[in-house]
Amino acid sequence: MPTDLARWALRDRVALPTGTIAVDVLGADRPGTPVVLTHGTPSWSYLWRRVAPALATDRPVHLWDLPTYGDSTGTGIPSVAGHARTLAALVEHWGLDAPVLLGHDIGAATVLRAHLVHGTPASALVLADAAVLSPWVTATAAHVQANLEVYRSMPNGPFTAMITAHLRTTVAGTLADDAERAYLERYAGPEGQQRYLDQVSGFSEHDTRDVVARLGEITVPTDVVWGAEDTWLPPSAATTLGETIPGARRHTVPGAGHFLTEDAPEAFLDVLAEVLP
Repeated sequence: MPTDLARWALRDRVALPTGTIAVDVLGADRPGTPVVLTHGTPSWSYLWRRVAPALATDRPVHLWDLPTYGDSTGTGIPSVAGHARTLAALVEHWGLDAPVLLGHDIGAATVLRAHLVHGTPASALVLADAAVLSPWVTATAAHVQANLEVYRSMPNGPFTAMITAHLRTTVAGTLADDAERAYLERYAGPEGQQRYLDQVSGFSEHDTRDVVARLGEITVPTDVVWGAEDTWLPPSAATTLGETIPGARRHTVPGAGHFLTEDAPEAFLDVLAEVLP
């Protein structure tokens, strides 16, 4: 299984039209309802390192890195639309009838698009600090998109300093040194710089407009979970999202920023223990 901290890695690979996708499953022989964990940006499956092993004590936990994130490769510019196609294909590949689909940030948009547009089955949905409702492209990302060629030609040192400062705003507290390294190493050097910028260039609210229009069609139990100190996506978005999805329950994690699994993994697990079937 993956190991903790900087040694975290997913063991298997699945070749799909969207890329060669790094995947893994923990607790494969457990009897509980499977859960699929979908990370967002600028993270990778490492985001779940303090959550997945605990969940896997009583259920299978499926993990993956989005195309071009973590240890996955990708074809073309990554997007929520492409991520949703990938998730739909992986659920079919894994032979899952109705797993819990849990997504964070654009991972939540990925989960919703896979479920509503591609018909990916689910027994429940969990949407954490979800980048779904407009405007979810943050001001920082929008500025990068508007000046993409400037950032592509920026010397790597200043660029790395910039994204390091941005990454530190994902938490309400202080991001541990080993965690900071694990996130930033995926964007190291000139190649990593272009990878980061390719990801940002693919952010488009076009990929969520039809999803938002269909939120009222959701019939499975849905929980919206938000870090109380999220400065990327305001907690008011959780209220609106929860009110739009029929019967959705809302949960706030005190003391947690946008990366709530970094600030408060135990509190997040407590919410999941309450809501997961």
